[in-house]
Amino acid sequence: MSCPYARFVEPEDETTTTPSPPTTATSKLTINGATDNNALAEILSLTGYGTPSSAKPELKRLPSSDELVTYRNYLQLNVLLNSQVLLSAQHDQNKNPVHDEHLFMIIHQTFELWFKQILWEIDSLRDIFGNQSIDETHMFVSINRLQRCALIWRLLCDQITILETMTPLDFMEFRSYLSPASGFQSLQFRLIENKLGLTEKSRVLYNQISYKNAFPIAHEQKELIDSLEEPTLLMLIERWLERTPGLDDPNFNFWERYKRSAAQYIKYLQSNAEDEPNPTAREAALEDVKKTADTFRSLIDEKFHQQLLARSERRMSHRALQGALMVMLYREQPRFQGPYQILSLLMDVDALITKWRYNHLILVQRQIGNKQGTGGSAGYSYLRSTCSDRYKVFIDLFNLASFIIPREFLPKLTSEMKMRLAVANVEPSTQETDLHRTSGKNNGKDNNENSFMSDHDFHPVTD
Repeated sequence: MSCPYARFVEPEDETTTTPSPPTTATSKLTINGATDNNALAEILSLTGYGTPSSAKPELKRLPSSDELVTYRNYLQLNVLLNSQVLLSAQHDQNKNPVHDEHLFMIIHQTFELWFKQILWEIDSLRDIFGNQSIDETHMFVSINRLQRCALIWRLLCDQITILETMTPLDFMEFRSYLSPASGFQSLQFRLIENKLGLTEKSRVLYNQISYKNAFPIAHEQKELIDSLEEPTLLMLIERWLERTPGLDDPNFNFWERYKRSAAQYIKYLQSNAEDEPNPTAREAALEDVKKTADTFRSLIDEKFHQQLLARSERRMSHRALQGALMVMLYREQPRFQGPYQILSLLMDVDALITKWRYNHLILVQRQIGNKQGTGGSAGYSYLRSTCSDRYKVFIDLFNLASFIIPREFLPKLTSEMKMRLAVANVEPSTQETDLHRTSGKNNGKDNNENSFMSDHDFHPVTD
């Protein structure tokens, strides 16, 4: 697309006797009608591109032409498509496989492949939020990868509906071969739970013993221990939220203003309840106001919050919840738009995992009723217990909706705070910093003042 502010100078008449000096592409290009030998360089600068590099990107190839890549060998299809070894065919005297065992195996193998991808994404997110500085580019990548995780979980929920095409009678034909195998023995699923932040305290005991007993192999035990000792995504998100800009800002101080606004909102509700002419309705309305006040107190009173934390009814620190609440209340501010999407996607992932558990629960009930699981578990009743809120890692983010107050009661942002939340720049490189120092263009201000996560805002601390 041509630039609307540039045109090419027509070449001089060929009949002109005076020889014209040699011209270049840049000398013929003009901006706003004026010829400028540096016009191209200026346009490149204005559009964010520097001087074109003479270095050409190297096309990556295999070292030898003997190592030709084909669709089959790249995807290892010889291994992948030959890994469906049906037990019903192996153990049947006539070597007749049960038809639906093939579907059962394919579904569970694809579960494990997608679990592997989810672990890949979770590990990358833990690396990002483990950094001391998280800028705009990290926000985009984090949002993209969390969206991918959510879409994968959505797909896994749908895969269970495919398995529902197998009738209980079809399943019974090969179920006896599966004992003592169980879906509970999926190491990758346990790693996903651990790396997200599910604690052992929140788990329901499997046959009255720890889930770790289901993985006796040494390298599996090591992977489990590592996943428990490393910072979880929940821990890193918590530390990130604790750095939310504005929590202690001397010109704003969100938390103090929020507490006053919440009190005004409750007084407003109480006043409306007291004005109710019907005695029965007034009594009910006043009781609702009391419950609302108790709900807000559970967050505003830090001691109350610590008690809930000790009982595992909450997961995040008091300060992290303050940060998350501020992000949700002022999500339209440019600086909070990315973080708000992060929090929403974390809830999406949590909700979809719960939905996947529930879909699996209903499938099991349809297939085997209340029978004991092949791994010796209580089957349906055990799976039902895993669909509760205790298995939601980011349950605190869901519950923040309890503390939302109407827009007219929200603390108004100061001009300084609006400016601070309107800026979302990436921290300058060392070269840019040196340039500012030598040119004196920083007007005496810190170069990091307007960077997206500057002044320790949203910077998670590292272990």
